[in-house]
Amino acid sequence: MRADPVTLFLCGDVMLGRGVDQILPHPGDATLREPWVRDAVDYVRLAEAANGPIPRPAGFSWPWGDALRALEEAAPDVRIVNLETSVTRCDEFAPGKAAHYRMNPANLPCLAAVRPDACVLANNHVLDFGRRGLAETLDALAGAGLRAVGAGRRADEARRPAIVTVDGGVRVVVFSWAMESSGVPPGWAATSDRAGVDFLPEPPRTGAAEPADRVRQVKRPGDVVVVSIHWGSNWGYDVSRTQRHLAHELVDAGADVVHGHSSHHPRPIEVYRDRLILYGCGDLVDDYEGITGHEEYRDELRLLYLASLEPGSGKLTGLRMTPMRARRLRLRHASREDSEWLQAVLDRVSRDFGSRVGLEPDGTLALRRA
Repeated sequence: MRADPVTLFLCGDVMLGRGVDQILPHPGDATLREPWVRDAVDYVRLAEAANGPIPRPAGFSWPWGDALRALEEAAPDVRIVNLETSVTRCDEFAPGKAAHYRMNPANLPCLAAVRPDACVLANNHVLDFGRRGLAETLDALAGAGLRAVGAGRRADEARRPAIVTVDGGVRVVVFSWAMESSGVPPGWAATSDRAGVDFLPEPPRTGAAEPADRVRQVKRPGDVVVVSIHWGSNWGYDVSRTQRHLAHELVDAGADVVHGHSSHHPRPIEVYRDRLILYGCGDLVDDYEGITGHEEYRDELRLLYLASLEPGSGKLTGLRMTPMRARRLRLRHASREDSEWLQAVLDRVSRDFGSRVGLEPDGTLALRRA
């Protein structure tokens, strides 16, 4: 067994469709069916109006910007992203949705640039273009050598965790679940004869018994288990009793990290029984730049989460967060002032969960126990 910690890179929503897809080398169909926007290029124009011109085409690595160098320096063992975008040319818009995200499969080198070890797909945009769009997404990811988890052509495929083996023989096991509170329709649930996502009813009909049993069945001694959950609303810092209870039950069952996402900005952090719970990681890559509303949350500020776990036990040994700011549809290092703002907010909202967040001399944020 290895002696040094296992480090995980975790992040919130990675939305490479719509405006982001339009600046990449192979922009797909820009048609939208939103109430106010019918052309995805309009989102590029909004970003340009806010912060200046964006090259078109930009390189595949453009949206990641400074994040790529930051990750190279951090050298995490495993990289986990929530891919909240259909990868398809399909034009079968899912009915009843206010927004649809798709990227041209030819632009997948953009996702590959961040070298994800697991792309979690149980979220409220992966079926934006129906089950045909989901099938193309799964095929495109597999063809690019990218591991998907949380969606599949049948329930058994959608429920199968991703397993990544790192130096020292440690297995990192990744589950991906979606809940209705994040906007996932129950009809998107995968079944024995229907494609879809690994859907967790909310509140779970039997508490966390069924997902907890799945964690227990898969986990071996020495494994690190990450449960990635798309849950909750887009805005605000409140964490529901259901979410907190579910997170605790999953840790009790053997989960070492609860990786929550759906909110457009970071939410509270908790350490329960020496295990990390991220209630909301916020967005990482998207085309929201220049859109007004909810300015108090400063959703242009993003975080790269780097969690270090003790091998063998899975206990948290440290959490560092690198602040980024989205400008011109690209991630850049946040200023000291922006980092201080993020630190103050995360420290305040995490206090009731027994956590404190400090600002390090190098500008990163660090989790501190209360």
